[in-house]
Amino acid sequence: MNKILNILSELIAFQSVTPKGKNALQFIANFLKDLGFRCEIKDFGPTGEVSNLYAVFGEKKPNICFAGHVDVVPPLNEKLWKFNPYTMTIDNNYVYGRGVVDMKGGVACALSAVEHIIKSTKQINGSISFLLTTDEEGPGTYGTVKMLEYIKDRYPPIDLCILGEPTSQKEIGDTIKIGRRGSINFDLTVNGKQGHVAYPNEAQNPAPAFISILYELNQLVLDQGTDFFQPSNLEITSIESGSKVSNIIPQAASSKFNIRFNHLHTAEELNSMINKLIAKHSDNYSLSYSCSSLPFMQEISDELQKCLKVVQSTLNIESKFDTNGGTSDSRFIQKYTKVIELGLKHDQAHKINEHCHVSDLQKLYDVYIMLLKGCVF
Repeated sequence: MNKILNILSELIAFQSVTPKGKNALQFIANFLKDLGFRCEIKDFGPTGEVSNLYAVFGEKKPNICFAGHVDVVPPLNEKLWKFNPYTMTIDNNYVYGRGVVDMKGGVACALSAVEHIIKSTKQINGSISFLLTTDEEGPGTYGTVKMLEYIKDRYPPIDLCILGEPTSQKEIGDTIKIGRRGSINFDLTVNGKQGHVAYPNEAQNPAPAFISILYELNQLVLDQGTDFFQPSNLEITSIESGSKVSNIIPQAASSKFNIRFNHLHTAEELNSMINKLIAKHSDNYSLSYSCSSLPFMQEISDELQKCLKVVQSTLNIESKFDTNGGTSDSRFIQKYTKVIELGLKHDQAHKINEHCHVSDLQKLYDVYIMLLKGCVF
């Protein structure tokens, strides 16, 4: 446990808000080089602002890869934190710090597990690798997706990827993600005509139509979900009129909203449906959308079933496959290889005073050890 905490303390100290984090990757590369890994850090983006690491130990199949990210979301108002977010603090058996859960804790457990395997094993009948980025919490344009393209023809293929995102719900290992819903972002503007509130006949207030649209959007039931997918869901995330005073009828009202959708829909169908809904209330609006990811679910192969049994037997729990939650880099990885997402409990991700229990780190470390033993030996 001390090894895990020592690594985690180092990682939390790096203020690696997206896309910063090259220094954290260099720390990890140095750690892995001491174990005999070949390491390569590649920078992508117009100014090389996104750093990525691929490290590999051995050349045999299967190649088991730990993937993830060292970038974090900002702590925002640090005065609301009990402790310095960039100093790992242990209080009452809980570990505090930005990124403890999402997902430097998972990275620390993987690094420590791999160190144990390499130092305690005479012969490893496979390969172990790491694929880490600094751009998961951001656009994702120059992170894992670019690194996968880069390593495709330069390194042996990855046979199974373990992505350490926070996926557990009530206890470590109770949920293994093998897919994700898609995500589509909308920008809506309902136009009117600005004027004085005392002369409404000389203006056109966009608010009534705008409010009706948002009400109907909020009431939408897109589907009931499926066996492995949650129901698709729309969330309104911002509302803006541009007016900061009470005596002006605004020129326009704008909103942003997001739909997390399952495989029962396509982005194009959702856009068409939303346009028809808005057109019932206004003929003077603009709507744009961007789809950052599509829904996917992997086939539940014998290998994935084997991973499930390893988790269940190691932790003595009932574990299940699932696809809930937000997007992750698994949407890129699954195009190249099988991937399971297995990490700490998700309930503290991105929160003030982000933390996890010390015992949860130990459990995740134990699972990673047994997954490696089950796949590489």
